[in-house]
Amino acid sequence: MKFITKIALLFTILLLFVACEKENKKDYNLHISGNINGIKQGKLFIQQLKDTSLVVIDSIIFNGKSSFDSYLTIDSPEMLYFFLDRGQTNSLDNNLVVFAEPGELSLETNLETFYADAVVKGSKNNDLYLNFKKINARFSNQQLGLIEKEINAQKNYNLVQLDSIQKAKEQLLKRKYLYAINFALTQKEFEVSPYIALSEIYDAQIKYLDTIHHSMSPKVAQSKYGKLLIEFIEKRKKEEQQ
Repeated sequence: MKFITKIALLFTILLLFVACEKENKKDYNLHISGNINGIKQGKLFIQQLKDTSLVVIDSIIFNGKSSFDSYLTIDSPEMLYFFLDRGQTNSLDNNLVVFAEPGELSLETNLETFYADAVVKGSKNNDLYLNFKKINARFSNQQLGLIEKEINAQKNYNLVQLDSIQKAKEQLLKRKYLYAINFALTQKEFEVSPYIALSEIYDAQIKYLDTIHHSMSPKVAQSKYGKLLIEFIEKRKKEEQQ
């Protein structure tokens, strides 16, 4: 009888534990389900930017199982930073930035190509951000090409070519800024809009930032990046008036 009583007690405790787990998960608004193919051991840190520092908001320890789940709370869509600690294996491919949204988010990737092969589903903001990065990378590649030409022209003391390259750099930078501004205005219903304004064109003329600000939907204006953009614009206006 004592053995049966102990079994019944353990079963009751287990049910209470599962009930508590389910109850706790109701407090979260973001569920991240993921899989890192090939990982046997290691740690995955999920970080959030608070003020100017990255703060770990969840950590997952891998010990033979490659899948993981994380339950988090975010006030509005925002960037989360994933850092993979492989232990003794050194790699530059350890960091992944994801524009997360409340709801269900999935991450599928590999151990050796953690960043390069990452596939994220469940976030419209992340999809839009990846599209932006793809186009923006073309401008960056063109800038690198012009810098290489500039170095060669300097070596050859070719002043005419240097002047031409400088004009090309200015035109390219203008196109890059106009693309970011147009993107932010086009995606005004999404939180990626103020994020792009803050991260890519923060030093643009205040009139452009103001236009993005006034185009944001009420929901986006009340989001983390919407509020930060409004604060940033107000600060710049005060500084420019001095």
